[in-house]
Amino acid sequence: MALLAGVISSLRHSTLLTASPHFRLSLPLKFISPTTRRASVTFSREFHRASCSREQIPDFSFLDYAFGRNSGGVVSFLEEVRRHPDVNPGDRQVLERIQKAKDFASGDDAVAFLDDSGIKPSEDRIFFLIWVLREEWKLAFLVYKWGEKCDCLVEESWCLMIWILGSSLKFSTAWSLIHELCADSKDIQQAMLIMIDRYAAANETDKAIRTFNLMQKFKFTPDLKTYFAFLNILCKHGNVEEAEDFMYLNKKFFPLEVGSFNIILNGWCNLTIDVYEAKRVWREMSKCCIEPDGTSYTHLISCYSNVGNLFESLRLHDEMKKRGWTPGTEVYHSLVRVLTRENCLSEALKIVDRMKEIGLEPNSSTYDLMISPLCDAAKFKDAKIVLARMIRNGYDPTLDTYNALLQGENSERALRILKHMREVSLSSTPETFYLLLNKFFGLGEAENALKIWSQMKMHGVRPNEEHYHTLLQGLIRRGLISKAKEFYSEIKSVNPSLAKLVENSAPLNDSAKKEVQMNVVRHVRTGGGLRRWKCKVVKGEKLQKTIK
Repeated sequence: MALLAGVISSLRHSTLLTASPHFRLSLPLKFISPTTRRASVTFSREFHRASCSREQIPDFSFLDYAFGRNSGGVVSFLEEVRRHPDVNPGDRQVLERIQKAKDFASGDDAVAFLDDSGIKPSEDRIFFLIWVLREEWKLAFLVYKWGEKCDCLVEESWCLMIWILGSSLKFSTAWSLIHELCADSKDIQQAMLIMIDRYAAANETDKAIRTFNLMQKFKFTPDLKTYFAFLNILCKHGNVEEAEDFMYLNKKFFPLEVGSFNIILNGWCNLTIDVYEAKRVWREMSKCCIEPDGTSYTHLISCYSNVGNLFESLRLHDEMKKRGWTPGTEVYHSLVRVLTRENCLSEALKIVDRMKEIGLEPNSSTYDLMISPLCDAAKFKDAKIVLARMIRNGYDPTLDTYNALLQGENSERALRILKHMREVSLSSTPETFYLLLNKFFGLGEAENALKIWSQMKMHGVRPNEEHYHTLLQGLIRRGLISKAKEFYSEIKSVNPSLAKLVENSAPLNDSAKKEVQMNVVRHVRTGGGLRRWKCKVVKGEKLQKTIK
């Protein structure tokens, strides 16, 4: 640990690392990062970083981080959060003081102000307060420093703080915390994995790799579990190609084996769903004399199921059994999904019965895998038959069940289903309302879409940017400019650029209203010049499909 602290300290003076001047605390504002030196801390200097077109930073929540020590080697915050289902009066009082403390010029004064609240901090309370303030990193950091002063910090708390800082792109501050933990001889393995995860989430794959190399540099024996966790993190954030390249380039340190190949295979099969790449990795395993195991077959069957290849899914299932591997619940779920998608519902139901015969208990997800494809294909009658069987067998409908069924309901039925969901304590999500808004605006039922909009706050869902964009586009396309302007102030507070859509919209005259229903789309063939242009008239509803 002392050696690692010394190396990190040597990186403190990088010009790349500048702390935020807006958050003042009594700690050094020159933060450190392993990303400032490329030379001695990397296993593979010639690592090729493939180009990536993903967004720089995704919207984050605790669900984005819901993989724990058992599945990915990274600490999970879910168990800790479940211990605090509600905010108690004492926490409310502290939260009010925290909001007031943010105006203090000195971090010491702000912490002293929290001490004067008369509430004694505990390990659980500090963790919970940081969690509640996870979207305001400065306030969360203030609580962290309060817990540090009162010696109320545990691993979950500093890991959560580092995750919040990384999610807010405050990597310099996060590295400062890791330096302090290292200096105090704390175990920083989980903290480093979280930094890797946040770099990967921010599409900073090269920095994620350098962070892993820095962590591994000071281990006498390579840690295979940490290595697998690292590959999982890269794949989870869509960097499957980079993970595969890293696996090959570092085979001297981590010999190729079925475990690492399965992680890459899972990335291509279940995260990016690329059959071509999955088949290529399968062949590479054979070239490297690595025999696929049950997990390998499970991933590939899932991939073929996701793309609707029934023949290959069944063939691999039979081959898996012949090689002595017992199919598990995931394999049967893949078969249920692909059979339903390929109009073999009766066979899918037989698979469910087969699961019961061999001791694999179906669950709500099993039936959702039939209901969702049926609803996507507008086979709502069959979907309700499966729903009835699901309830008869004692399985409760899930949020996915209702989201699928809502696609086939009118506004009155949709509102009743939403009410029922609330009665059974199944909270609607932003996705639920986004699907409904798209559905009714797509059908030209702006009035019903507005009814759905009015229900959002009642169901505890706060409209986000996607909701407002859908609302504006739907109203403007229907010529309801005045109605769109009613949401102007509300939309401006969310995203000023969206508000410009309202500002730049003018009432539609008769000819413009006709253009809403009929649009001219030009299909251009390359290499033919203007003479090869063709014009085609399509209806307004069909235009969206053409654009997509």
